Amino acid sequence: MESAPQRKKRVTITDVAHHAGVSTAAVSKVLRNAYGVSAAMQERVRAAMAELDYRPHAAARGMRGRTYTIGVLLDNIRNTFFADILDGIQDQLHDSEYTVMVGAAGFGADAQAKTIRSMVDRQMDGLILIAPGTQRTEVMAMAQSTPTVVIGHHDPSDIHDSVLDADGLGAGLVIDHLVSAGHRDIALVSAPGTKSSQWTRTPEIVLTSGYLEAMERHGLQEYSRVCRAAYSDDGGYKAGMSLLTAEKPPTAIMTGADVAALGVWRAAHELGLRVPEDVSLVGYNNTAIADLATVQLTSVDQAGHTMGSTAAKMLIERVEGHRDRATQTTMTPRLVVRHSTSAPAARP
Repeated sequence: MESAPQRKKRVTITDVAHHAGVSTAAVSKVLRNAYGVSAAMQERVRAAMAELDYRPHAAARGMRGRTYTIGVLLDNIRNTFFADILDGIQDQLHDSEYTVMVGAAGFGADAQAKTIRSMVDRQMDGLILIAPGTQRTEVMAMAQSTPTVVIGHHDPSDIHDSVLDADGLGAGLVIDHLVSAGHRDIALVSAPGTKSSQWTRTPEIVLTSGYLEAMERHGLQEYSRVCRAAYSDDGGYKAGMSLLTAEKPPTAIMTGADVAALGVWRAAHELGLRVPEDVSLVGYNNTAIADLATVQLTSVDQAGHTMGSTAAKMLIERVEGHRDRATQTTMTPRLVVRHSTSAPAARP
């Protein structure tokens, strides 16, 4: 009977020091990127770390002040826009020592709060929260002790940094495009948001306001209608079924996320309706799926990759003490017109 393989002993900072022929204090300085460490010492210690396959112990590094981990919170891994943001974060941190840990907490405020607390408890150096649904007071409390960037929400803060899209302008671009094509009866599918979350200017709130203002600007306020649905394929499908089976269905539908637009498209297909011949459809985020040959979805590009890279850059500035004042960065949206929109079909 074969004996169980023995677990390999973890390489320690002392092992690295012995291998490099330096003191443990010197290795510690290299790990901390401390001031005054020569290039030759850096090269010598890092060569020893590579040869021994040394990995710093996260908990021990946390006790010394830094774990080099960044926590990213999102609600739904199926929303491909979040993949664009994550790519931007990863690309920005690629040449650094920081590792990204992703927490997909779902839409529930309590589950999101639990995930954020877990990240803080694990002494992550900073947090990037993508459109958090948890209580704003809880986010503010966490940000007091852990550098935090909130992506999406427009609420001003002097505690955490923010990266957002000019969603009201984005909604206006869509309505202007559809009205110029001849549409009047234009509906919006927007996320329901989280009740009592204390966020007053979430992306869906600002997007809805922008939609209503644009409809009024064109004298179409009597046609305004907002259908609340989760930004998911299933949410979009349910919204599409509700709107397209109404007594007077809209000739065009705008959604707050590409993934929801695809759900509306699925509902239209089941009802025997064609896009764009019977109903024009516009998404938001301009994710890779919008440009697929079989989809060609008109969508608002809010530069997800840039949002992610900007958030990561801002966070590291705060983590490493290069800046102590909160800032807010706004992306300017642009409309990418493809084949899912056209002039409305003549109706009896």
